Amino acid sequence: MKYDFDKIIKRQGTGCVKYDFPEEFGRPKDVLPLWVADMDFPTSQAILDRMTERIQHGIFGYSNSDDNYFQAVYNWYKSNFNWEVQKEWLVKTPGVVFALAMAVRAFTQEGDAIMIQQPVYYPFARTIQNNKRKLVNNPLQLVDGHYEMDFADMEEKIVKNQVKLFILCSPHNPVGRVWKEWELQKVGEICRKYGVKIVSDEIHSDFTYPGHTHHVFTTISEEFKDFSIVCTAPSKTFNLAGLQISNIFIPNPDMRKAFIAAMDEVGYEEVNIMGMTACQAAYEEGAEWLSELKEYLCGNLEFVRTYLLENLPQIKLIEPEGTYLLWLDCTELGMSGKDRDEFMLHQAKLWLDTGSMFGKDGENFERVNITCPRAVLKQALDQLKAACEQLK
Repeated sequence: MKYDFDKIIKRQGTGCVKYDFPEEFGRPKDVLPLWVADMDFPTSQAILDRMTERIQHGIFGYSNSDDNYFQAVYNWYKSNFNWEVQKEWLVKTPGVVFALAMAVRAFTQEGDAIMIQQPVYYPFARTIQNNKRKLVNNPLQLVDGHYEMDFADMEEKIVKNQVKLFILCSPHNPVGRVWKEWELQKVGEICRKYGVKIVSDEIHSDFTYPGHTHHVFTTISEEFKDFSIVCTAPSKTFNLAGLQISNIFIPNPDMRKAFIAAMDEVGYEEVNIMGMTACQAAYEEGAEWLSELKEYLCGNLEFVRTYLLENLPQIKLIEPEGTYLLWLDCTELGMSGKDRDEFMLHQAKLWLDTGSMFGKDGENFERVNITCPRAVLKQALDQLKAACEQLK
């Protein structure tokens, strides 16, 4: 490999949310963190070189993207997903969660119902409730270690609650599903039937495991463009979350106008110049780095899979199809969510994302981020094994 993903780089003392602020989050100071979805790997050197060049210019005034930026984004999605975006569809935001909030404000009113599929990325619920909308859950069903959508429940609740907006997580965080074409087709048909707009969060789309293919929602059917938006970003893919850049695609001009009006209401205009610089560089020159990273992550996944089978059989891996976040079924530990939180923090000395954060359907689970050197991953699993042995 050209890139050394085994190298351990100290992140303490850099203002790192993951490492520098456990006590502010109510966690012990000495925990090993594998929670928030950023990586312990430096980004591609090509991105660093482009950012260095921009920094050396020395002027950081109000900025916007040009045709070269759009072309880089266009080429990435055309070559990787066979998706041909149009320039007028693009609205840049500082992040996908911000975009979700703008969609909630643009396409619904206070008191309107919005549907999500828990267990799901926890800012979905928070954004809905903070904006005084009604949360409607269409829970995913765990069948023989594999999550499925419940379409009958989806349709029934859309009708019963007069749902106005559906937030889709694709690939799904945290359960790791990469939705098949027929599943996305069914979602679109149900939502179209009842006039439900769709926001598809596809921030993890670049991470799929062999044998699985991500399908951009609006490529499933030409008609789906009329009532949906697609949220993308280079942040998860290239470890750029702190640079605040996302690319939101809104084909319907009326929806796009409403979305931009919502941004105007909160006073947001220009995105971070360094974020745009990094995004363009990533999509122009980052493919080799990403390819090697994905190969390394496949190794990390295999390491966790084997370790659990050989040392911690009471903890079950929900086999991921995408993302770099693993969903672990801890039911056989026989602990309540609160007791397991205490166990993970104080006995195993691990800071994970407890499953209850993703909704009541995740109460018996833990989410683990595997974008770290394998030695760190081994340390974490060794700590968990030692703590579990003390339970016997």
